[in-house]
Amino acid sequence: MPSESLPVVVIGSGPVGLAAAAHLVERGERPVVLESGTRIASGVRTWAHVRTFSPWRFAIDEAARRLLRETGWREPDVNHHPTGADLVERYLEPLAGVPALRDSVRLDTRVLSVTRLGLDKLKTEGRADTPFVVRVSTPDGAEDILARAVIDASGTVTSPNPLGAGGVHAAGEAEAADRLFYGIPDVLGKDRQRYAGKRVIVFGSGHSAFNALLDLAALRRAEPATEVSWATRRTHLDGLFGGGDADQLEARGKLGTSMSDLLSSGGVHMFTGVHVLGLTAGADGMRFKTSGVSLPAVDEVVVATGYRPDVEMTRELRLQLDEVVESPAALAPLIDPNVHSCGTVPPHGAKELEHPEPNFYTVGMKSYGRAPTFLMLTGYEQVRSVVAALVGDADAASEVRLVLPETGACSSEAAPQSSGCGTSPEAASIEVGRIEVAAASA
Repeated sequence: MPSESLPVVVIGSGPVGLAAAAHLVERGERPVVLESGTRIASGVRTWAHVRTFSPWRFAIDEAARRLLRETGWREPDVNHHPTGADLVERYLEPLAGVPALRDSVRLDTRVLSVTRLGLDKLKTEGRADTPFVVRVSTPDGAEDILARAVIDASGTVTSPNPLGAGGVHAAGEAEAADRLFYGIPDVLGKDRQRYAGKRVIVFGSGHSAFNALLDLAALRRAEPATEVSWATRRTHLDGLFGGGDADQLEARGKLGTSMSDLLSSGGVHMFTGVHVLGLTAGADGMRFKTSGVSLPAVDEVVVATGYRPDVEMTRELRLQLDEVVESPAALAPLIDPNVHSCGTVPPHGAKELEHPEPNFYTVGMKSYGRAPTFLMLTGYEQVRSVVAALVGDADAASEVRLVLPETGACSSEAAPQSSGCGTSPEAASIEVGRIEVAAASA
């Protein structure tokens, strides 16, 4: 079958994946959206309880908005800040159900591998004209789907960074899995009993950690026996709490201010310069082996240290990933957290996202590798450009249609000097959520 007659496969049905599908159908393409969960946006559902600090007006892709309006969809209050559950129920589920996309989304379909039909990574001749084979696992067994192009918007939410300071699991981390939570637990909801009256420590210095700590502090007020500690690899707090009142996003500024106030009030015990080497479970709780900093014994551990891409399924493709950031090589200098905060990452599109493997693109949070600076609107601009490139519209693919003024800090342990708090009068790009993870993941 000629590649031109095949569909474009989109991996992931989160905000960026469905935005890619919306742009594809507007361009006359036939997308197939693969979602590993039994419901759309399974990644977003993992943080359904978290309220974003981005209002609705910055959370909806333009092509998606056009498709939704054709169905009589009622857009939410543009100034309201949705939760992850709101994003799913009021935006993503209606979008997946529009007539143009309804038959394109396949649920409970996990991608196992992406390769070229009959060609491994070593084979070059005829590669660009050979269809992709996307092998998936379904309730009925394995299946191969042929595609002319693949857009990977699978995100990183299922691949959290480990607690260990060396980038791998600390000694004993795997054995203590039942005491560890990676991400933001629903402390005031379904996870309340897990943490109420317990000794809890949170690791991390980004917005994920802030949210977990503030929720635990609220739980402590209701359950005074709860003890809350905070550990970070940082040795100082410069720029950690963002821009406060100077932040163009009021909710994000308040998040940092609230965290600063909590620390000043003594509501949390903080430990800096912590590098975890190992942990053990004993009769008195979890104890940590660190590089010099003594931590208290605890009952529960929240690991909010970020995420990383899982590239196993693309092992047989010719990908050019930066050796440090693990993003597409051309994108890495633009998003390196040693240099950039959220607001200083420049717009980018198909050119920066392409790989030596023709017609394969990684988009959304996964395209950022280990960098925590991703913005949802950046993902929407990515897929607009990528789809234009796939249909041969080089002019549209190379256009910059999104200006990213500095709107506040993206917390990064690697760049504590970057407050990232601009004073631009126009907040055209907004960080997604109160978390720095894959709001755009599957």
